[in-house]
Amino acid sequence: VQLQASGGGLVQAGGSLRLSCTASGAFGRTISNNGMGWFRLAPGKEREFVAGISWNGGSTTYTDSVKGRFTISRDRSTNTVYLQMDSLKPEDTAVYYCAAGRGSFASRDIASYAYWGQGTLVTVSS
Repeated sequence: VQLQASGGGLVQAGGSLRLSCTASGAFGRTISNNGMGWFRLAPGKEREFVAGISWNGGSTTYTDSVKGRFTISRDRSTNTVYLQMDSLKPEDTAVYYCAAGRGSFASRDIASYAYWGQGTLVTVSS
C-alpha cells in the first residue's frame, strides 16, 4: 500500500476527527511535489471531492458543504496529509479516501488524481 489513510471512527454530531494520509517509501518522495486531496463515498452516492491542497500547502480548496468546518494541511517532511474535521454532521458519514494528484496544484477534479489510498470510515451519529 503506497497511500495509507487512518483516523476514522465513530463520533457524535458536533465532534471532531483528524484523518491522516501517509505516502510510504520511494512513493512518498515521488508525491512530495504533487497536489493531494481527500474524497468521500457515502452509501448510495457517488465519490465526492472534499478538500485539496497544493504541493507546498500554499493553496487549498474545499467543497462548499465542509467550508469553515474542515481543514486540509500537509507536512512534506513526513509525506503526510491531514484532514481536520470539526463540527461534524451525520451527513459527513462516509468512507474517506486520500489521493495524490497528477500535478502540483490543488484540484477539485477527480480525474486529476492518479493515486488512491484505501479508505477510512467516518461515522457521525446524531
